[in-house]
Amino acid sequence: MKEIDWKNLAFGYMRTDYNVRCYYRDGKWGELELCSEETINVHMAAVCLHYGQEAFEGLKAYRGKDGKIRVFRPEENAARLQSTCRGILMPELPTDTFVKAVKMVVKANERFIPPYESGATLYIRPLLIGTSAQVGVHPSKEYLFVVFVTPVGPYFKGGFAANPYVIIREYDRSAPLGTGMYKVGGNYAASLKANKMAHDLGYSSEFYLDAKEKKYMDECGAANFFGIKNNTYVTPKSTSILPSITNKSLMQLAEDLGMKVERRQIPEDELATFEEAGACGTAAVISPIARIDDLEMQKSFVISKDGNPGPVSTKLYNKLRAIQYGDEPDVHHWVTMVD
Repeated sequence: MKEIDWKNLAFGYMRTDYNVRCYYRDGKWGELELCSEETINVHMAAVCLHYGQEAFEGLKAYRGKDGKIRVFRPEENAARLQSTCRGILMPELPTDTFVKAVKMVVKANERFIPPYESGATLYIRPLLIGTSAQVGVHPSKEYLFVVFVTPVGPYFKGGFAANPYVIIREYDRSAPLGTGMYKVGGNYAASLKANKMAHDLGYSSEFYLDAKEKKYMDECGAANFFGIKNNTYVTPKSTSILPSITNKSLMQLAEDLGMKVERRQIPEDELATFEEAGACGTAAVISPIARIDDLEMQKSFVISKDGNPGPVSTKLYNKLRAIQYGDEPDVHHWVTMVD
């Protein structure tokens, strides 16, 4: 294997040694299989290609200072995938099978897990697709579950630094009663145009308002939103937002720090009252927000006046990463060890 420059890794795909696969046929899941092929053989009439019966997850493995390998909250990813399966009529993969597959693929690719404090992690991507060949809008009869891994660097080039975001009003990521709460590829396809607009204008990412009234903060293309004020962690409550496992973890850590937690609608104008704000998710953990511009309404909400991450965001970020790497006690039993 070519020597990997761990400290300068991009957030992208790199070939690793193995992936894990499991097939659903005749109404039941088969056994987990270790595979060295990068490609999958899919029929041109497969349901996933035509009708979008596809779901995925994202989680990470970490190498601690003690050399041990930890995976963060895989049971939560299994539960979220099961929720997506119920939403778009796919067979649910049992939690124990999901966790076993994750541990198997991490162990098989152990040499690709970045060293402690390199700034890189092993990203784990479970994928579930409908593979039956059919023309007609019906759920697939057969499915493929595959888990692959790739070492990645920080999601945002600046790492843990305050970034500018922009509200894009011309597009909606998802509808209130649509698939926003499920992790399906179509939601990300719907965000590509607005995301490109944001990047072309020099912003880190776009933010969406609620699709119904265009009044409330929703989420950015790939992360949940949170704001900090008056010792309170505030995050949007909406049927069109993906329930982030990182956000759920940060809410618990905020409570542990003696903060109040509120999940509720956040009017756009309330942005002016936040002492700190961030976008959070598996890829970035926390991306602190310097400001949010609403170009159409000619408004700018400056959240970090000095352009640096705030003290609460920094504390939450460091606390969560310390648990993920095994540097602090795992009092909530979030970490799964890979032997």
